[in-house]
Amino acid sequence: MDTGDKHAPALGKVPNPASYVAGTSRRLLLLAIAVALALGIGFLWVRHGKLTSEAQLASSALQRETEKPRVEVVTARAPSGSRTLSLPGEAAAWYTSTIYARVSGYVGKWFADIGDHVAKGQVLATIDTPELDAELQAAKAKLKASEAQVLVKKARLDFAVTTYARWKNSPKGVVSEQEREDKKAQNFEAAAELNAAQAQVGLDQANVDRLTALEGFKNVTAPFTGVITERRIDLGNLVTAGSTASTTPLYQMTEDDPIRIFVDAPQSAVTQLLPPGTPTTITVDYLPNRTFEGKVTRTAQAVNPAARTLRVEIDIPNPDRALVPGTYVDVSFELQSGGLIEIPAAALLFRTKGPQVAVVEKGIVTIKDVIIERDNGNTVDISSGLKEGDKVALNLSSRIVSGEHVEADEADQAMPSTASVSVH
Repeated sequence: MDTGDKHAPALGKVPNPASYVAGTSRRLLLLAIAVALALGIGFLWVRHGKLTSEAQLASSALQRETEKPRVEVVTARAPSGSRTLSLPGEAAAWYTSTIYARVSGYVGKWFADIGDHVAKGQVLATIDTPELDAELQAAKAKLKASEAQVLVKKARLDFAVTTYARWKNSPKGVVSEQEREDKKAQNFEAAAELNAAQAQVGLDQANVDRLTALEGFKNVTAPFTGVITERRIDLGNLVTAGSTASTTPLYQMTEDDPIRIFVDAPQSAVTQLLPPGTPTTITVDYLPNRTFEGKVTRTAQAVNPAARTLRVEIDIPNPDRALVPGTYVDVSFELQSGGLIEIPAAALLFRTKGPQVAVVEKGIVTIKDVIIERDNGNTVDISSGLKEGDKVALNLSSRIVSGEHVEADEADQAMPSTASVSVH
């Protein structure tokens, strides 16, 4: 039995270990070589990509270093048209008068009340003055007495003149020289007494004239045609002559045709407002559908050092009394450019030397000092440092300095031709 089955493999017999190990090692070696090749190829690929990126970055950096910075520029120009400056103002009467009593006494009657339109010379009230009346009568009586004394002194002088003439022409020896000189002295004395009596008449007449003039002030009259705005008297009130702090006024009145408009303009508008004639438009809140046209009539010709403002006056006809004294109004001034240069506010540089502007000419930046005349918000008006046609840079980087070369791009930025500024 054993001889017949010697060439058949035994059931469950394990293969040769040597042949198994040899096949496995070959496959592992091939796998390791494949992995190593893949890693090498991957490393070389990553390395190549990194080197390529570094080269591109270096090339880009070099390109940026060699390229000129790009800036946006706009053209500086003179403001076209006019600029509207709106300011608050105050309406004031053409004349304002506080009326006091010129004589002391009691209010007998009053004829004008607040709101009444009165004419020049119209009687507003009467004052009873018993003391003044008595003084006037006494002064007149004294004047008559003085005039009578003049007649007496004149008669005495006439007698003295004729007496002295007789004694003067008497023969010597008939009268003594002493008597002759005595008559001469009496003549001179009578003449002097007459002159003194005449002078006293003049003084008494002046006193009568003074009291008579005061009698005329018993009627309180309007100094001009206008409107009564205050009445502070009533029947029987005791009034005192004068206008001291302790004296109560009788009336206050105004003339409001024409009417004055007072405006305190800022220092920046002085050059445009100093010459009279600047057109203005006045509006008031209680007349929303009406405007009043006028021109600057006069200015203070000096700036208030405390507020840095210029007092401006505008005269407006007011025949219907629509404008009321004491009210606030809105005043719009039409200001001309006056040789200014307008640029966007974005072009300003605020550095240690004050406001500056970067001007680009032939690709070269020049930093210039400027003086701002007016700030209009989006734009500013420059009075010094720029000329019309200059190319100014917008939003310039602080790293760009004067003398640097740049690439200029014209910015599409429209500047308003007319600026409107309101100050309240």
